[in-house]
Amino acid sequence: MEFDESFLGYGRYTFERFEFENGEHLDDVDVEYFISGTPKYDDECNIVNAIVFFHSYMGTCYSINELYNMTSQCGPFNKEEYLLISITALGVPDSCSPSKTGLNHQFPKYSSLDCVNFQRQFLKEFLGIERVFGVTGRGMGGYGVYTWACEYPDEMDFIIVSDSCYKTGGYRYAFSKVVGSIIDSSDAFYSDTYDASLSQSMVSINKLVYSNFFSRKIFYEMTNDEIDVLMDDFVEDGLFIDIYDLKYRNDFVLGYNVEDKLKNIKVPTLILANDNDIYYDYEFDTLPLNDLIENSEIVLYKSPKNPEEYWDVEFFGETFDNFLKKVKKNKS
Repeated sequence: MEFDESFLGYGRYTFERFEFENGEHLDDVDVEYFISGTPKYDDECNIVNAIVFFHSYMGTCYSINELYNMTSQCGPFNKEEYLLISITALGVPDSCSPSKTGLNHQFPKYSSLDCVNFQRQFLKEFLGIERVFGVTGRGMGGYGVYTWACEYPDEMDFIIVSDSCYKTGGYRYAFSKVVGSIIDSSDAFYSDTYDASLSQSMVSINKLVYSNFFSRKIFYEMTNDEIDVLMDDFVEDGLFIDIYDLKYRNDFVLGYNVEDKLKNIKVPTLILANDNDIYYDYEFDTLPLNDLIENSEIVLYKSPKNPEEYWDVEFFGETFDNFLKKVKKNKS
């Protein structure tokens, strides 16, 4: 299939039908996407340089634009060399989600595998791509990367994961259980009409989520007044997240665990980890991967002191570049 240049940029696509792992299905399913770069082909006209980006918890397909310097002409993911594909995940507006469909609490339960198959179906139906060059993601986006590499290990040449984990357990499990309890404590959640009390629940949940958003170092170096200001901003932004979308995403997190399947990963794997993150712990979430993924490389980095720089990955440019060079060398 020859790539149509009209696909580049922002767009929308609709599946006639999407089937969930549990057997349920939805018809007329929306997919929001952003595509940039330059496709390259093999002798059979298959695109061979596609890199898929899984966005984080607060992200959408537009999140790839935050990596401007990484995808520019001199960056490791430069648009002259690769076709870059970013899709708003299943469960997140403006793709298919509980709030977008209007199904709210009647939306089908979805898993990490469903989120991966959502991306794979888009690639195959819309772009004719059945195998990608690589898959990368940060935070919750890493869940999709690990799941894809575990379930379909022959469909990529590399994966890159930053500040993420391979299962929900311990502190993260307890945290998500608390979030679920806050939502379930409101009888209004299962009502057919939206109740103002749900907005109050969202305020409490967003304050709780904020407590995990930075590193321990950043929190302890900020004054209480600075924490209050940033927390208020975070909560305000978080009120745009629908409570039904959040509930389903929280349930998805509670069920996430690919530990027993990590041995299936065959491709070179680059893992980046913050030395001081609250939510993803280097000792328990990253170090074990040395033994669980055969061909893995772990890079520990120091937490930035400035909260505005916490989610900036552009200082990994050289690390990414060297890793991709090795992948290409091994492939050839």
